[in-house]
Amino acid sequence: MQLRCQFKRLRTHLILASTIILLSAGSEAESARKYQDLCSIVYPSDAAIEWECRTLRAGESLEKLFGEHWIDVVRFNRIDRRHAQAGWSIKVPKQLDDLQAFTPLPLSYPPAELDEQFVLIDLSEQFLGAYEYGSLRFAMPIASGEVKNPTPVGEFRLTAAHRAHESCLYMIEGTNRPYPMNYALRFYINREGVSYWIHGRDVPGYPASHGCIGLYDELMQKEQYGIPNEPELNDAKRLFEWVLGGEAEDDRLIQLPQGPRVYITGRAPR
Repeated sequence: MQLRCQFKRLRTHLILASTIILLSAGSEAESARKYQDLCSIVYPSDAAIEWECRTLRAGESLEKLFGEHWIDVVRFNRIDRRHAQAGWSIKVPKQLDDLQAFTPLPLSYPPAELDEQFVLIDLSEQFLGAYEYGSLRFAMPIASGEVKNPTPVGEFRLTAAHRAHESCLYMIEGTNRPYPMNYALRFYINREGVSYWIHGRDVPGYPASHGCIGLYDELMQKEQYGIPNEPELNDAKRLFEWVLGGEAEDDRLIQLPQGPRVYITGRAPR
């Protein structure tokens, strides 16, 4: 695995390095400009909650604005605290208590009634649900593939787990450090041999990955970007340990010959 990553990095640097840097920088800037108004992103479940649009001001934090409800607000907006910056507009429920029971996914999913574990991912909602015998155990927001790098849809199965995985192709912006993909769960390998994972990453409030499914990993963001000061959200770790039935003993790649089924449906908002 390590040797293959080194080969891919070398090949990428020799052939496409300058192009990737330029395109990545442009794409990142374009995305930031386009999605500063998260109120314009439409999810089917928006109709279930009465909300209003609020533009964040300099010096405001989600914790100060919403107290104990800040976690509910970030999940509703599918955003993390590092991206909730001044000038960004977010959806704020008129009654914050309405968010305590909010989930855009069905509480029961009959096609998974025979599965001890089953993962449902709704790209239209940008949400993932973990089911046990067809009953929703927990749900979490995601960041799926952006327009040019869509997440594949259909039926899959988790085939590998890697607690300390990292990208073979992409770096932390502005550095030469491989992008961390902590608590990674592989669900697909395409014809070119590119693997698709569910893993910890940035969750900026809109589809932004290269095809993988991203989940909250605030500890990684603290280590790489210095924000947030007190990491709390780690959905990637929660899902990872649910799949494995506990913590991984080490950082080796773990094969999952009978991993949970995964069904990815819907279309990411554009």
